[in-house]
Amino acid sequence: MQGQFRAGIYLLPPIDYRILRIMKRYRELLATRFVKSLIISAFPARVAYGMIGLCIFFKVERETNSIAIAGLAIGLNGITGALTAGIRGSMLDRWGQRWPLRIFVPSYALLILALNTMHSQNLILITAFILGMTAPPINISVRPLWVDIVPRSSLRTAYALDTVSMNSAVVLGPILATTLSLSSRPEFALIVAAFSMALGGGALAIHPVSNAWIPEKKDKGQGALIKNRAIQLLMLEGIFIGIGWGAFNIAIPAFATIEEVPWRTAWILASLGVATVIGGILGGLVSNKVSSLISWRRIYLIWATLTIPLAFTYPGWNMAILGAAIGLVSGAGQVFYFEVLEAVRPKGSQASSLGWIWTVEGTFMAFGAAFSGWICENYSPRYALALTTLMTLVGLLVIFIGWQRFQPANKIPTVEEDLNAQLDSTSDQYQH
Repeated sequence: MQGQFRAGIYLLPPIDYRILRIMKRYRELLATRFVKSLIISAFPARVAYGMIGLCIFFKVERETNSIAIAGLAIGLNGITGALTAGIRGSMLDRWGQRWPLRIFVPSYALLILALNTMHSQNLILITAFILGMTAPPINISVRPLWVDIVPRSSLRTAYALDTVSMNSAVVLGPILATTLSLSSRPEFALIVAAFSMALGGGALAIHPVSNAWIPEKKDKGQGALIKNRAIQLLMLEGIFIGIGWGAFNIAIPAFATIEEVPWRTAWILASLGVATVIGGILGGLVSNKVSSLISWRRIYLIWATLTIPLAFTYPGWNMAILGAAIGLVSGAGQVFYFEVLEAVRPKGSQASSLGWIWTVEGTFMAFGAAFSGWICENYSPRYALALTTLMTLVGLLVIFIGWQRFQPANKIPTVEEDLNAQLDSTSDQYQH
């Protein structure tokens, strides 16, 4: 056991243990103009995204008494949101952020409120389907803004802080959704989700940095984003991760509901989410002596390995502890994933590169969610969790096979050189 523990440590990227000095970067970053306001503005909308999946699940399960239909509703919502994510990202790259956000945010909030009043199964499914089309591009709007408000030496810290903000919303959202949905007034869950999106999305839409953001221009004769081999591999990896973790998102509440302990859904997902937040912070402490590509590959290997026992857990402490371990590694991996994407993406794709990857991943996540609902109802949630493990391992295989396509992210310069190189490759516009 001790040898395995040490082997796990050696697989991890080296961490710069001058933590006090590094944490000072976060304090200095938060003292920079617009940093706090940008994080605060987007946070309620991110909470709404953290809530919406479980809000729909419990709403549909309550109205239809069917886990399979609840999974189908989430799948329909997810697939339209995914299919249009790339389009919304391309809109930002072409026209900026002002008017797209001001259209999508109120439309999304109003549709959530409309969904809350419905009782017909078919009408709920149709509305969930339409709701995905109007999902505001909150996260892909925030990431390109950091380059405009922080110095180059603080960009990596800013991206880590942004990741922590997203993951914190992932923690709070499911807790709110589950607590309110299982309360004596379950209709409050969707009301809170709508209000949070209106508050956060509206604040971001009028934020001065968002309004002033100018999209990056493409080079003449530059090929289409989809023709970039590294982007193609990330999309292929996203197919398997989407299926696997779409299944996971349904398997957890379904397993807890079948075992008549639905309230455990919140604290199981919360343990994963809290650990993901911590992992994101730790990811910002990884030494620059190891490239983002090597760090990502090592962490991916550990992450995939940790999913192997999932199918053997029960919605209790063992599932919560394993979820925390998975979240810790996943949170750190997100930091390096975005660095790798930034290093390999074509110019002029600050929002659309991530948007189109999310289109692919989200589409198959919706499929995974719907398929998982059927598996859970007709067989067992354990089979859905086994699907999560299998798809994660296949995603790992894709990354290892396509290693050479990500070589632009395999540099080991100093911190300042690393940041400058990434900025040069994007004409002083950093995507994260």
